[in-house]
Amino acid sequence: MNEIQKAKEILKEYNQNHIVKLFDKIDEEKQAELAKQVLGIDFHKITELYENTKKEIEIKEKTITQISYLDKAKLSSEEKKKFDTLGIESVKKGEYAVVTMAGGQGTRLGHSGPKGTFKLDVYGKGKYLFEILAENLKDANKKYGVTIPWYIMTSKENNEQTKDFLEKNNYFGYDKSSVTLFTQGELPLVDTKGKLLISKDMKIKEASDGNGGTYSSLRSSGALADMKERGVKWVFIGSVDNALLKMVDVTLLGMTIDKNYQIASKTVAKANPQERVGVFCKCNNHPKVIEYTELPEKMAEEVDNNGELKYGESHIMCNLYSVDAIEKISKETLMYHTAFKKNSYIDENGKEVIPEEPNSYKFESFIFDAFEFFDDIAILRGKREDDFAPVKNKEGVDSPRTAKELYEKYWAREIEK
Repeated sequence: MNEIQKAKEILKEYNQNHIVKLFDKIDEEKQAELAKQVLGIDFHKITELYENTKKEIEIKEKTITQISYLDKAKLSSEEKKKFDTLGIESVKKGEYAVVTMAGGQGTRLGHSGPKGTFKLDVYGKGKYLFEILAENLKDANKKYGVTIPWYIMTSKENNEQTKDFLEKNNYFGYDKSSVTLFTQGELPLVDTKGKLLISKDMKIKEASDGNGGTYSSLRSSGALADMKERGVKWVFIGSVDNALLKMVDVTLLGMTIDKNYQIASKTVAKANPQERVGVFCKCNNHPKVIEYTELPEKMAEEVDNNGELKYGESHIMCNLYSVDAIEKISKETLMYHTAFKKNSYIDENGKEVIPEEPNSYKFESFIFDAFEFFDDIAILRGKREDDFAPVKNKEGVDSPRTAKELYEKYWAREIEK
């Protein structure tokens, strides 16, 4: 049985006959491409995820408690020195690598292209987000006398554009042999009847499987094996859109080593109880990030003995892992979240349908859902003005204007030091 026949059999088995019919309408080359795509899809998993959309969400008994953290600004000089020494030693030994999640497009910013290619209007001439991160890493390399391996996770949609952009800009002076691009996983989009959508290029329409897919993508792409070969023991994972992201925080690293933990995170204090951010807590004695929508208002407003919010440590996508932790997570199945969205598709007459209402399910996992596989996490509170300048919205909060202001003020303070 050839690949096309095999693909058709699978499609019939999973009641995707509209795609079987599609084979008769496309040329041989397209047929081979579609068959290859079909054979790479886990239909059992997709069916299961679709069936879950019909179920009522079962609320399991949760015991939510406050999580402990250390505040970087309040560490004693002895403590800070101890953590920094441990962190610096590890970085100098070449045990540290960085992963940048850069699979998104800059659509919300009104930018056509990968988000990392967005130019932030700083100092008049501007800097690209990738350029800001490259500078951040080059500073650390100079400081610690190493070249930190840099892994950039793209999406199938923006991989070529990202590669071309970095090549064209000579990787902003970063050692090319220490930069590895790998792509994020994808999952098909499914309509309300469980049928897979067809895209304009006559393939099954797919979308990225969420930032929780980073772990399995590191393993399946060979990036994790490459890290081990290089002797890497610690991996920092952050996103491309934080202009103040500290990718090499030796205090965070040293604190994690000192506490003998496998995972760690840098946080900033929640601005107010109503701020729309996920916060850290302990759920059934395991670390967890709870979304602002899931935190009861009464709990969101609770304060501890110091007058601080009990649930006030915001997750800012500033996470650290041992290589063993990533290996462990990459073999686990993370929980999938379902988003009901509008997606255009090609109908069986070959016409494009652009829906006015949500018509399909997108399945994605979140990076922080992996924290629950561990008993504890080391949390270091940083400062918003030093650590968090996200570029997410075109205007208003977390926009290029707010990020520019935070970035310029931060570097003005650094120069004065």
